[in-house]
Formats: sequence, structure tokens, C-alpha cells
Amino acid sequence: MLSSSRKPIERAGPERIIARLTRLAPLTAPDIALLRQLDDWRHDPPDTHLIREGQRTTPRFLVSGWAARIRLLDDGRRQVIGFVLPGDGIGFCRRPQPMATCALVALTPVQTLDAEPVIEALAAMPDHAPLARAINIAAGMDEAWLMDQIVRLGKLTAYERLSHLILELRCRLAAVDHADDADGLSFPPTQEVLGDATGLSLVHVNRTLRQLREDGMIGLRNGRLKIHDAPALAAISGFRQPRPSEWVGHEC
Repeated sequence: MLSSSRKPIERAGPERIIARLTRLAPLTAPDIALLRQLDDWRHDPPDTHLIREGQRTTPRFLVSGWAARIRLLDDGRRQVIGFVLPGDGIGFCRRPQPMATCALVALTPVQTLDAEPVIEALAAMPDHAPLARAINIAAGMDEAWLMDQIVRLGKLTAYERLSHLILELRCRLAAVDHADDADGLSFPPTQEVLGDATGLSLVHVNRTLRQLREDGMIGLRNGRLKIHDAPALAAISGFRQPRPSEWVGHEC
């Protein structure tokens, strides 16, 4: 099982979507009004397959909760390709009738919103160009995170991999006001999930997290993560936050 929490969640509004996209490109009042009109909600418990590999995808926004993109091997082993966090889009692609190249599984209770009205409005109304630009930049940044995952698995040590992944997740959660230096951030992935994301055994993940704590880099307790020395973690792992300006004009 991938899940780490089964606590119920209250319905969240689309403000996290607006917060993330606004940080990528200035949205207009009509853009924000369009996002606030979305009302086709879906609520799913942990371990739900939100998308299955090979399934035709439809665009949605993840409003709350965590999910993971995974590939499952024939022998049951699992690779977590990346995490989907609040404010992220799911299934956005300009290819006609896109098919999922991996599965998407809920790690916690999740809420999503149907984004098809956004796609239709972008196609019909050129006035929503700022929103289209923000969505394109978001797609480019998702690609950048995927490139980081390849580098993590291929070139970094265990200590560097976990340091780099922790900084990525903190960076992405901060974009929707879910990370606080004083209070830390909610961190639901189990050590098993972290191992599947970093290509490390459960024992190796446990040992490396303990070393990060002993080195004064992080605190991790009861599902909350505190980063005590982000600059040191960045220097150790080579983490660099993608800049939205680098992704202007990116096409899905």
C-alpha cells in the first residue's frame, strides 16, 4: 500500500490552484473568476488509482492531498516517478486523446476539480491568454522536476537524493502556502514511498533520514518535516529551483 494517512479532509476551495498559477504568471480577473467557477468535485481515499497507465486522461486540478505517479513492474516492484501536490494539474496535454504513460495513485485523501471548462475556455476565448501562459509554464516546470528525478536516481548518493527530494517538495508546497519555516510542513510519504521514489531500500532510507536528523539538517516527527538548514542541503545536493521565466512559451 502506498498510503500513509486515512484521516478525512474538508473540502478546500480553488484558491490553491489560483495561488500556484498566479505565481507563474499574473492572472486577470476573468481568469480567476473562471477558476472559481469550477465545481465538479471528486473525493478519493488513499490508495485510489486516480489514473491507470494506458487510460485516456482528462484534465483535473489536485486541490488537496498528495498523489504519486508510479510505474508497477511485473514482479510487484514499484517506481515512484514523481509526486502530485496541491495546486498541480493532472492530465493537461495538447495531444488529442492523450493516454497516461504511468498510473497516478492517491497517497492521502485527495480532492480534485474537473478542469475541462478551463480547457474549453482557453480554446474559445483569447482573453484568457494569461491563464494559458501560466498553465504552459506549469507544464514546463513539471518537466523540470522530472529531469531532476532522473538526475537524482542516476547520479546522486542516498544522502544527496533525499536532501534534493526534500527541497523539491518544500519548494513546491511553498508555492501554495503549505510550507512554513517555523512550523514545518505536512509530510505524509512513508519511508517505503520515499524508497520507491529514490531507488533506495527501506533500511537505507531509514538510515539516511536518521543521519540527516543527526546532522541537524531536518526534523521529522509525526508526519511533519522541519528543514533546519536549507542552504546546506542545497549545497550538498545541488538543488536549484526552476524559474518560471525559463519556461515561457513551453508547449506540452
